[in-house]
Amino acid sequence: MLQLTEPIALDPKQFIGIPIALVGAVFLSLGAQFQHRGVAKVEANTNQAEKGLNARQMMALLGRPSWVLGTVMLGLAIVFQLTSLGFSPIIVVQPLGAVALVITAVLNSRVSKVKLNRSSIISIVLCVGGVGLFVLVAAFTAVDKPVGTRELIVILIILAVVLALFAVGFAFLRRRFKAIAYIVGAGVLYGFVATLAKVVISRIFQADFEWLTVLALIGLLAAAALGGYFVQNAYSSGPPDLVIAGLTVIDPLVAVGIGILVLGEASQAPLWAMFAFIACGAIAVVGVFGLARYHPQAQH
Repeated sequence: MLQLTEPIALDPKQFIGIPIALVGAVFLSLGAQFQHRGVAKVEANTNQAEKGLNARQMMALLGRPSWVLGTVMLGLAIVFQLTSLGFSPIIVVQPLGAVALVITAVLNSRVSKVKLNRSSIISIVLCVGGVGLFVLVAAFTAVDKPVGTRELIVILIILAVVLALFAVGFAFLRRRFKAIAYIVGAGVLYGFVATLAKVVISRIFQADFEWLTVLALIGLLAAAALGGYFVQNAYSSGPPDLVIAGLTVIDPLVAVGIGILVLGEASQAPLWAMFAFIACGAIAVVGVFGLARYHPQAQH
């Protein structure tokens, strides 16, 4: 059993990424709200009942000021997120996006004039509480480690398999896709985006920018493009706070899983911390599926 008197090696630098990630979470929330509004207007104008956005609707989004503004804000969120990754391990800052869930839930409730029910509020508390406890444990036990060639190859192989599975699944099951399916897909892909961004940043700092790093950058862009398409379709079939709930829980869980299993960011964490990670992650996931089931707009 870990004694409270046992020293835990902490790098003060890794705490700098926390406030930066929180600012990014605010932009994420605002960007989601504006993008959702743009998607809703495009769907209303085109009046097409097809499952998922088609190419014409995707192009029409560029003509919606609200969607463009939301995209700019999401771009700023990414900038802040990448900056935070330069200071802190993935498992410390990536889950902090859950703060955006609270902001988005309040904003969407006021904008749509749909009051959140008790089950939805409990689900949001589970999401944010689970992620918050996860970050608290990670902040004091995680370490930044250099990303080697073997680790990067493993990540790229996993990403290639995931991209292939999503491409095949989307091609054959597109008309059956619902909000939660798009959200899970986007969350998994964005988890790889965050991980590869961390890898590219680390290898640049290590002066190790070669063909494998370029391949990682290509994989990052491919995952971001497909994930972005899934997000827009999720907005068309679900409320923005449900979308943000999925992204701010599933995305970090994927990134954290890779950070722990492949990058070894929890290699110095005590055994109790590993059980805490699993428990906190499970609580947050229960919250996401609870929100998908009980949110008033999702039920409608």
